[in-house]
Amino acid sequence: MKISGSIYSDKKRTLKETVRDLEVHQVDMLHVDCNDDISVFEDIAKIRSWCNSPIDLHIITETPEKYFELLKENPVEYVTFQYENLKERLFIPKDIPGQKGLAITTPTPVDVFKYYEDFDFILIMATIPGQSGGTFDSHNFRKIREFQKMYPEKNVHVDGGVNGEVSFILRNMGVHSSVSGSFLFKGASIGQALMDLTKRNLQSQFKVRDFMIPLDECPHLQLDDLDLRTILESIDKGKQGLTLVLDGSKFVGIVSNADVRKVLIKHFDNLKDVNPESLINKKPITVMASANVDEMLKIVRQQSFPIMYMPVVNNEQEVEGIVSFINLIKGEI
Repeated sequence: MKISGSIYSDKKRTLKETVRDLEVHQVDMLHVDCNDDISVFEDIAKIRSWCNSPIDLHIITETPEKYFELLKENPVEYVTFQYENLKERLFIPKDIPGQKGLAITTPTPVDVFKYYEDFDFILIMATIPGQSGGTFDSHNFRKIREFQKMYPEKNVHVDGGVNGEVSFILRNMGVHSSVSGSFLFKGASIGQALMDLTKRNLQSQFKVRDFMIPLDECPHLQLDDLDLRTILESIDKGKQGLTLVLDGSKFVGIVSNADVRKVLIKHFDNLKDVNPESLINKKPITVMASANVDEMLKIVRQQSFPIMYMPVVNNEQEVEGIVSFINLIKGEI
């Protein structure tokens, strides 16, 4: 996941000092907030003279057309317009370069993107736009999943409340980039903050159920419906590399690609001998829905083999969903 450093969140230094520090620490992008202020483009021109870092521009305005010529004269790599401030549907001229994005606040549903399907990405504002240092609203984890399901080919950017823990969760969910402002500048150094955003885990505030893939979005089967065909179809359709097995509301276990492969090899000459229940791993590594991120990672570190996913259960041993680490593994390659 890329990190976009919010240049105006540093209140202690000059703009040039801030930009140079972000560049030295190899921040992926420079995030520029424009709250209906065309003088921001004077800063963009200065930044271009100081460095070659990609610029990530977020414009909040009721009159976007007044920025079109400025964007042609001062092209940026990413430009985003705030949806809630638009008085009518926005059409950006095709000769404006860079990727185009639509920003929405937490209360706005992601389906408003249907009017902007020619855009490249959505920017989910997880705190109040323009206010630095806010707390990430966990409702946005669900919005990210909803958008990814609706538009799997589009990127998700996130702005607001991104600390070390939130950054880990967003990377795990496959988010393309996140904006970091006050978190980058309030610590001892930008380098330390970036390390926390990309590698370390901080004090946990969110529970696994806040960001897991919920059961209704997971491949799952009832024990009574189990046969080899339904198992293979469920794994294939779910695209998670496994299917959950339930007995009513109770969690029985999982059947993974590896479980199927082992049984097929053993019974290759006579598949009719395969007992579907023999494919179930009835003692998989699980995590409680009420666990926090730190507790979840301790479980992962305790294992002697790589963990790609974990069923999420509650105190009644009912399965609530899955935590998948596929996106996180891809992002670390």
